[in-house]
Amino acid sequence: MEPTRINKYIADSGVTSRRKAEELILQQRVTVNTKVISSLSFKIDPDKDVVRIDGEKIQIKRNVYYLLNKPKGVISTTDDDKSRRTVVDLIKTREKIFPIGRLDFNTTGVILLTNDGDFSNLLSHPRNKVTRQYEVKLDKEFLDADRIKLLRGIIVENRKGRFQKVKFKNKRDKTLVEIECVEGRNHFVKKMFNALNYNVRKLNRSSFAGLKADVPVGMYRKLTESEIENITKQHISYKMPVNNSFNR
Repeated sequence: MEPTRINKYIADSGVTSRRKAEELILQQRVTVNTKVISSLSFKIDPDKDVVRIDGEKIQIKRNVYYLLNKPKGVISTTDDDKSRRTVVDLIKTREKIFPIGRLDFNTTGVILLTNDGDFSNLLSHPRNKVTRQYEVKLDKEFLDADRIKLLRGIIVENRKGRFQKVKFKNKRDKTLVEIECVEGRNHFVKKMFNALNYNVRKLNRSSFAGLKADVPVGMYRKLTESEIENITKQHISYKMPVNNSFNR
């Protein structure tokens, strides 16, 4: 194999995302052949060098990709200090996976999990403007004047935010709204509505990066190779690893 940057190698191993890998390197918790590495530009030979994090050896694993229809009451992380169920607990795999982004504890819908740090970074980085679609249940009828405000943009936490699309899910029930946005800020949808004096009663992410919740709540499926390729083509240039497995 060709020399590989240390942060990419760690991300490809499935241990964590590339951003987190960079933090570990800067914290001097990474060694290559017993030498502590602190440079993000350091390159290794994957066929010869031994990489460890906190003394534990890591190695490249096959990349896996899952779509989960997240239920309520599940944490979007790899573990929880309160022993609550996590999204990782719902997927049976031998690989060490992690969620791409987060959904709130009681928010349902599409969330992707993988051990591919580059793919996670691709879909998490704000510059790539990955599309998210949500179904929102409000505490009162939604006004058309507020729909226009959300499309034009409002200030949330000292930054302008906007929805790309806003429409009623059911014309007979004006408390049910469908929105589309490209922002992944924490609680972004709820905060946008809160800014206009609406409370979000229920929130479901019906689509993420063009992938819909096409499995029952609490269930998951593997992404197909064509789905992965379509997603990456729509965003920045990303080269799929040769050893990907889509059939585990």
